[in-house]
Amino acid sequence: MPLPLGHMTIGFAAHEISCKNSTICPWWKTAVFIGILANLPDVDVLIGLLFRGNGWAFHRGPTHSLVFALLTACLASRAWKTWSHVPKISFVSCFLVIVSHVIADSLIGSSAVSLFWPFEISWATGHIGWGGVVSSVFLDSLNEADIIMVGGLVAVLIRLIKTHPENVRSAQRVLSRLNGNIPK
Repeated sequence: MPLPLGHMTIGFAAHEISCKNSTICPWWKTAVFIGILANLPDVDVLIGLLFRGNGWAFHRGPTHSLVFALLTACLASRAWKTWSHVPKISFVSCFLVIVSHVIADSLIGSSAVSLFWPFEISWATGHIGWGGVVSSVFLDSLNEADIIMVGGLVAVLIRLIKTHPENVRSAQRVLSRLNGNIPK
C-alpha cells in the first residue's frame, strides 16, 4: 500500500488533472494542503493509536469511503473562507485528491477498503504500534520510488500540457509522421 509520500504524489497528479488554474496562494501552501488532503483518510491510524494503541484498529474503515471523501472535500473546498492561509481549491479537485488515496489503497494494498461505507465495512487486520507507524512513515516510504516517480511524472506531464498546449500539437504531428500517417 502507498505510504504518505506515495499518496501525496498521487494526490498531486489528481490535483493537476482536475485543477483549471493555479491558485493565488504560494505554491508551497497549495503543496502542503494537497499533501494533507491526500493523506487525510489515514487519520484513522492516528485515531486507532490514540484510543486503542493499535494503528490498524480502525484502519480502512469509514475514512476510506466515498462518503468520507465527499464530506471532507466539501469542507476542504470551503476552508479558504474561514482561514485565509488555506488555498482556494475546487470541490472536484479536493474530492479527487482525497479519493485518490482510497483508490490507491484498494488497488495497491493488501486488504479491502470500505469504499461504499455504510453499506459495507472492511477493517485492516493485525497490530501496529507507534514505533511501527513512525518507522513505516519515515523509513518504508523510501521504498516507494516507483509510485513517487510515476505520480510525479504524470503531474509534470499534465502541467506541461496545460501550460504549453502548442507542444502537444507538435508532438502529435511528430508521432503521426513516425507512424506513417502524414496529414495532408
